[in-house]
Amino acid sequence: MRSYAGEADLPPIADLLNACEAVDQLDAGTSVEELRQEFADPDWDLSRDLRLWQDETNHLLGFGAVWVLPPDGNDSGFLWFNIHPNVRGTELEAQILAWSEQRMHEVAHDRGVSVNLRANARAGHHYRVSLLERHGFVRERYFYRMMRPLAEPILEAQFPVGFSVRQVDGDRDAEAWVEMFNQSFIDHWNHHPLTIEQFKHYRTEPDYNPALDRIAVAADGTFAAFCTGQVYQKDNQRSGRTEGWIGLLGTRRGFRQLGLGRAMLLSGLQQLKAIGVETALLGVDSENPSGALRLYESVGFTQRYTSIAYAKEVRGEE
Repeated sequence: MRSYAGEADLPPIADLLNACEAVDQLDAGTSVEELRQEFADPDWDLSRDLRLWQDETNHLLGFGAVWVLPPDGNDSGFLWFNIHPNVRGTELEAQILAWSEQRMHEVAHDRGVSVNLRANARAGHHYRVSLLERHGFVRERYFYRMMRPLAEPILEAQFPVGFSVRQVDGDRDAEAWVEMFNQSFIDHWNHHPLTIEQFKHYRTEPDYNPALDRIAVAADGTFAAFCTGQVYQKDNQRSGRTEGWIGLLGTRRGFRQLGLGRAMLLSGLQQLKAIGVETALLGVDSENPSGALRLYESVGFTQRYTSIAYAKEVRGEE
């Protein structure tokens, strides 16, 4: 096991992840450019939170990273790991998971609280499901990947009287947008407050399209709802499909039940269709408390697959 050495490690990490994708077929391919952007997250301390496992010839066999979130009363770290298909079923699996748990032990000790180590698995990906459950991870939640062909008719968006819709101004709107986002999701499962730094980092992504980043504003100037569309060009090149995302959609508490979420969603779908997207995608918590699943189904989304959210409680060492 060794630490991340910087830019020189990006090609072998990309090669490892793509070798895993060739076997797993999870639409999880990547590139050096995408990894570089991923690793630039302002909350990620790569010197402590990323490790690599090699064989005696320095060939990369395993990758593990824990994205440790800032203290917020729901202290968590999200585990991202992969193991070359040729060495699955070996002790390397236990080594990677043990390292991630030890890293979260350090976080728990430093903060004086118990923390959760979280990981995801695609339902039906039996290798990963079995691995996590053998090592004490517990199923907490199910999430659906939804899809909608945009060749099917899209209803016209009907906005309530008194609301205007405009594009987000990343510099001017940052503070108000982040407040709106956090107020929209504060009552959702496993919510972690978004920071202005994260807001700004997202808008540096190569595929960020400001024309697809819109908000609904109340008559008094309050940011009330938002919809952000995304088209990941490299994903589409790898898959041979033309897909786009409703990446973020939400309505601020106090402005729900007015039809804003539905209107923003329909408007976002129209925008994706207008730029040539053939299929819209989104992710949703199967137990979303605000009725998001019903909303998506009502406008034509159907389920593509299910993901399982796992967690393992980790306590600080005495």
